[in-house]
Amino acid sequence: MDASPAQAVFLDQAQVTRKIIILIAVASAAALFFALGLQRYLTFEGLKAQQSEFTALFERRPLLVAGAFMLIHVTALALSLPGAVLTMALAGGAIFGPLWGTIIVLLSLTIGDSMGFLIARHLLRDWVQRRFGRHLETMERGIDKDGPFYLLALRLMAIVPYFVINLTLGLTRMPLKIFAPVSLIGLVPATTLYVNAGTELARIEAPSDVFSARLITLFVLLGLLPLAARFIFARLRPKQGG
Repeated sequence: MDASPAQAVFLDQAQVTRKIIILIAVASAAALFFALGLQRYLTFEGLKAQQSEFTALFERRPLLVAGAFMLIHVTALALSLPGAVLTMALAGGAIFGPLWGTIIVLLSLTIGDSMGFLIARHLLRDWVQRRFGRHLETMERGIDKDGPFYLLALRLMAIVPYFVINLTLGLTRMPLKIFAPVSLIGLVPATTLYVNAGTELARIEAPSDVFSARLITLFVLLGLLPLAARFIFARLRPKQGG
């Protein structure tokens, strides 16, 4: 049954109100983030300079430090700020160690990426279409053809910037209930590597030291696995039904 004109107006007003609320929340979070100077923790130099202080504070107040870390990380990811991925993953390893660092960073990544996904869907549609139109067309074709397998491939490859994936997929038909768990699974290999590299932060001179041609090749091969699985399943399905 079609909505009446009055109902349509009410729905339009509700959507506008929701966008205004989201815009205020995002603007407030961004203003507070920069007002407190939290952006300095997203730089590799800032991380190395204060590593010992963070580690000592974590030993005294572990829950406080873990909570503050996740809040900074999630906010930076939702706002698509530089350093929100690699630098914070290295910081997680340096402060929390390999096990807890991986768990904390994975949770932050999944929540922050999901928030960026929702912000693009409900607030930044026009800007994302103008800025990432070419990527959006490519990803829409990939999602239409391979569904969650395509997202899993993008996450495993760890080549396409995370914020590009979040913003562009926010404009596709993919629901959050698929985006979040698939992203979590796909983020495990790269996150584990970055966090473990962070445990040796004193030996790393620059973030680029984490990468190598061999490592990039490994990520590409990992990314091809879900697409290969999707192809094999599609080929086997008619035979099973026959």
